[in-house]
Amino acid sequence: MKITVVGTGYVGLVTGTCFAETGNDVICVDIDQEKVKNLSAGIVPIYEPGLEKLFIRNTKEDRLRFTTSLADGIKEAEIVFLALPTPPGEDGSADLKYILSVAEELGKIIDHYMVIVDKSTVPVGTADKVYEAIAKNTAIPFDVVSNPEFLREGVAVDDFMKPDRVVIGTQSEKARQILNELYAPFVRQGNPVIFMDERSAELTKYAANSFLAAKITFMNEIAHLCERLGADVDMVRRGIGSDDRIGKRFLFPGIGYGGSCFPKDVRALAKSSANTGYNFKMLDAVMQVNEMQKLHLLSKIKKYFDNNLQDKKIAVWGLSFKPGTDDVREAPALTVIEALLAEGALVSAFDPEAMNNVRQVLGNKITLAETQYEALQDADALVIATEWSVFRTPDFNKMASRLKNKVIFDGRNLFDLLQMQKLGFYYESIGRKIVK
Repeated sequence: MKITVVGTGYVGLVTGTCFAETGNDVICVDIDQEKVKNLSAGIVPIYEPGLEKLFIRNTKEDRLRFTTSLADGIKEAEIVFLALPTPPGEDGSADLKYILSVAEELGKIIDHYMVIVDKSTVPVGTADKVYEAIAKNTAIPFDVVSNPEFLREGVAVDDFMKPDRVVIGTQSEKARQILNELYAPFVRQGNPVIFMDERSAELTKYAANSFLAAKITFMNEIAHLCERLGADVDMVRRGIGSDDRIGKRFLFPGIGYGGSCFPKDVRALAKSSANTGYNFKMLDAVMQVNEMQKLHLLSKIKKYFDNNLQDKKIAVWGLSFKPGTDDVREAPALTVIEALLAEGALVSAFDPEAMNNVRQVLGNKITLAETQYEALQDADALVIATEWSVFRTPDFNKMASRLKNKVIFDGRNLFDLLQMQKLGFYYESIGRKIVK
């Protein structure tokens, strides 16, 4: 098929590359000339495991191309995916200006039937708005479809190539047949393509992310209770996760969720709900608890140092909002670091992939180390903020030789309590006993 993807951000680039991998001809459109130039030269602007290999193969075989011209990009398109930013406004609502601007432009230039697909996460009713924006400028027939993405950063390529499900919102039989054919190679093992109306598809994405955010938040609340009652949250997690009505995933306590999806989508759903006159109280609690959770480690650190962090050197392992990505948007690690700096602490940090992005955010406010062990040199304590695999089995002797004090505050519960006790570390984690 002839496919156009408008927007080469995280979702757009993964979408375009994976569709090209199944033999489609894909053109990606972006207004950023420098970005298009780099993409055309084979430079992948994001870190995502497995993406670069597919990108190089498909650009080399000319199935994946890039342009700054929307008119050129859609010239032969059968399907146009809109993978554009929907940044949150000050009130939490999703800003649709980029999507609606492109929709208006499409109306002026389309000259044949095509399916226009909202791939971005958008509020309920967006498909109607996109249809209206296109239709006011053309009499050419077209269909607008909602096809929300469910990609997890760090495993996005696998998620796209082998989806748990594909959700498609359309009431057009023609569009249904076209998208069913497009997605057939991705669901050969029998995972469902679920067709529904556009509004239900739009709400499905927000509901899914908000529910997962609520699971994480619930376990963080249980972790607080464990600390007060002397229970072990990891044991509780295993106990309830074995119940298939609950499931094992998204039950790990920590220092809050972050990234480009959960925070934005929870806020947007809460705002959409408020706009209907309904107060979604559970979402308000999720957002409140998550913001508090990001600073839970800080309270532990301040207590240990008798509320005096002035000139204390704190090492931080992990800066991205989760392992497997260089994305630092709303990363809990950055919230912790900013709070440490506000208390007068000095911060030395390391992350396997996110260092450049952090440098753009924090500049020279902190020291970025070349290795995880270099970050520990003469530090008064270590904070673990992201659960990268490389941090799970470190050289504890090397750590002890570099740290000024054998003190660890672990926001991701990476280490075994008994092991920490044997090694002589002071070790505080989330929802578990303190090792002294």
